[in-house]
Amino acid sequence: MTLQPILNYAHSLIKAVINHGDVAVDATCGNGHDTLFLSSLVGKEGYVYGFDIQKQAIAQTEERLKKHCAEEQVTLVQDSHAQIAKYIPASHQFEIKAAIFNLGYLPGSDKNIVTTPQETIASVKQLLSFLQPGGIIVLVIYHGHAGGAEEKDALVQYATSLEQKSFQVLQYGFINQRNSPPFIIAIEKK
Repeated sequence: MTLQPILNYAHSLIKAVINHGDVAVDATCGNGHDTLFLSSLVGKEGYVYGFDIQKQAIAQTEERLKKHCAEEQVTLVQDSHAQIAKYIPASHQFEIKAAIFNLGYLPGSDKNIVTTPQETIASVKQLLSFLQPGGIIVLVIYHGHAGGAEEKDALVQYATSLEQKSFQVLQYGFINQRNSPPFIIAIEKK
């Protein structure tokens, strides 16, 4: 057996639960890779909501989606992922099957603009209330930047506290890598 790299494993977890016609959320669009991935999984029958606080990230994601003719089934929102409930219409809120977060900062941009534990936990709480049974939230946690350790600790503490009767929580990461390697927390709703 070959251990999968972090992002590949994150995608494997999501791919196992998403079908054509499902609703998914990319809570941190970044450069648009995950938004495009989710869009390909839900197909034209499904829908994806993508969030990012940075105009640059939304523009890059929009460009990537257009390049792959995948923009029709996606709504991009330039706002915090903590505002998910404000932007996802009621008709889709309880249809969400999967969500992904890539926490930290936008690669190639201002490293001072980062995700925060308060907003991330607020977003996860909203998504858990909307998530369909069998659905999954995957958090890819990059924590080698200023503020990253605090966010990591808060998320691990929050995820650990989730009731096991309602959720299964997985932690996946490589423990012998240097320089604060990213890891995954995956939360599956029972």
